Amino acid sequence: MFQKCLSLFLCLLLVLSMGCAGAESTEGVTVTDMKGRQVTLAAPVTRIVALTAADCEILYALGAGDLLVGRGEYCDYPPQVLDVPSVQSGSETNIEQITALQPQVVLMGTMAQTTEQVEALENAGIRVLVSDAQNLEGVYEAIRLIGTLVGKNTEAENIITEMKGTFDEIREKAKNVSGKTVYFEVSPLQWGLWTAGKGTFMDELAGICGLENAFADVDGWGSISEEQVLARDPDYIVTITMYYGEGPTPVEEIMSRPGWEVLKAVKNGTILNADSNEISRPGPRLMDAVRTLFDFVEQDALQPAA
Repeated sequence: MFQKCLSLFLCLLLVLSMGCAGAESTEGVTVTDMKGRQVTLAAPVTRIVALTAADCEILYALGAGDLLVGRGEYCDYPPQVLDVPSVQSGSETNIEQITALQPQVVLMGTMAQTTEQVEALENAGIRVLVSDAQNLEGVYEAIRLIGTLVGKNTEAENIITEMKGTFDEIREKAKNVSGKTVYFEVSPLQWGLWTAGKGTFMDELAGICGLENAFADVDGWGSISEEQVLARDPDYIVTITMYYGEGPTPVEEIMSRPGWEVLKAVKNGTILNADSNEISRPGPRLMDAVRTLFDFVEQDALQPAA
């Protein structure tokens, strides 16, 4: 009789504990976005629209891609994200398209977004979180922010640990690289030259590879001139211009620019057409970008002297 009562008592405890666990899983979450805005949600997030490609990539890296019900039109990785309905983003953000998807949360960046757009979404009962990573610490913060939002804190820390480990590994391999400069061309000549200066994750990737940013005196992402590039004569040029299979490649275009033939990078052919998405999106694939950059620099170092 005692054993029967004990069994019933243990079963009751199990049921109660399961009920408590269920209650905990339905608790809301409070997060602070990268503009210092605190957002509280009463229930777990199950429907998200992400307007920036980096945030989409972070969601999938966390194993939370199934929560995505809408994406910005430039979100194209991983391939399965293309099955998610797209919406206009940036200055053309379409509020009606977003509200029709009935998300609980919209993740957006700050570039070309407006306060009016945020207010319109929140007036429609949709919470807005701003992700605004400019450097590697910002990338880690964005991963933690989104990880907290979707209940993937452990996964977020694992990604960050892997990223830091990769950067440390490359930094160790590059400890003998010195005295070389790199110019990041983030916008080609035809659209007006722009580069990545100090305070950007590209600048940090250069340092990890043992390189000095030729435009380290520029704050953030900045407009520059041809004359400045020629005066600084970088050892390496990294272009992120995409090639669509017609006309000269981005590397060929740079090498054929009048006056640029005097540059060391042009004379030595040390121009890298990096994967634009890997190196320009503040997310986990910066690990791939830094490996590619270091492999390029290492390959050049192994070339016999002329």
